[in-house]
Amino acid sequence: MPPFAPSLFAGRLTDRILSAAVWLTTPLGPDDYFGLVDPLLSARHPAGRIVAVRPEGPDAATLVIRPGRGWAGHRAGQYLPVGVELDGVRHWRTYSLTSPPGRPGTPLTITVKADPRGRVSPRLVRHIPPGTVLRIGPAQGDFVLPDPPPHRMLMVSAGSGITPLMGMLRTLIRRHPRQPGRPNVVLLHTAPTPQECLFRAELRDMAARLPWFRFRERHTRTQASHAGAAEEAPPARRLTPADIIGLCPDWRARDTWACGPPGLLAAIEEHWASAGLTTRLHTERFRLTPPCPPGSSTPADHVRFARSGIEAESDPTVPLLVTGEQAGVPMPYGCRRGVCFGCLLPLLHGRVRDLRTGEVHGEPGTPIQSCVNTAASPLALDI
Repeated sequence: MPPFAPSLFAGRLTDRILSAAVWLTTPLGPDDYFGLVDPLLSARHPAGRIVAVRPEGPDAATLVIRPGRGWAGHRAGQYLPVGVELDGVRHWRTYSLTSPPGRPGTPLTITVKADPRGRVSPRLVRHIPPGTVLRIGPAQGDFVLPDPPPHRMLMVSAGSGITPLMGMLRTLIRRHPRQPGRPNVVLLHTAPTPQECLFRAELRDMAARLPWFRFRERHTRTQASHAGAAEEAPPARRLTPADIIGLCPDWRARDTWACGPPGLLAAIEEHWASAGLTTRLHTERFRLTPPCPPGSSTPADHVRFARSGIEAESDPTVPLLVTGEQAGVPMPYGCRRGVCFGCLLPLLHGRVRDLRTGEVHGEPGTPIQSCVNTAASPLALDI
């Protein structure tokens, strides 16, 4: 008979306990209840807690977020979907990750510039306190730093288009602290004024101490541009392909990453195409409209919120709670994960599908949990 192994016995006992817990809580799982104790414990509904807010100029801030166990990591250059609750409604926005990839649990950063017309960004920049929990989605986007990176790189940005490039640069610094020639990077950046140039002090310090990095900046609301530490430049105007060629004569020999407003990127894409260098150009446009949580190609169903008089199209992978919130309906909710039943609404007509089990159900007058059900046909809710 083999000797007694306490660790093996404990492991088997834990497995049995978890199996019993799954059986007792079906269709929920233990993870749903962990999330009620602390949202960061949930793997099914990833969340992150803000641990610090750092000013980045007059209208921007960097949020340091400690992700929970549901965070799967990111690649340098990707952006992060963030769910922020305002007046009982969750709003989703995306912001570029400005921190290099790290181990699980390592804090990550996003840098947000306040849009005076927006609802979410001013709150994040000026009013969000440390300790706030945000919902986070999986990192997204193909505008990423390859591994290994090309030997010679050109980066072009305008305004907050610098944010994904900052994530790439910080990743390169971690890999190549002071090694000359590995890689060789030129950054051309434009901002309205020196005060509005995000990360300006850090970028100028990097250019002064890193032999492989050159930084050139232009300010479109001042009478002089700045190239490097102390060089005079022509009168200020928006960056053009001609400027890029003048500031980086060997641009043809470099792989280029560009992020900024549509006008700048359209001019760059046209110039690179005329030079036959499209395959060496990577672009990322500003996202003015926030995406919904990950969707599907399946046609959406029509949802009517009867008492509110609001109608919307519901993505078949999005909970009815989210559909209503995005349409401006004051939806009741509690845990948002199907545990507390605080989101119950009477179904007037139509069918719904349980996102946990896939079961399609629904009879007129039946209360349904809007946080874990999606539309399976055109339907109406009594709210």
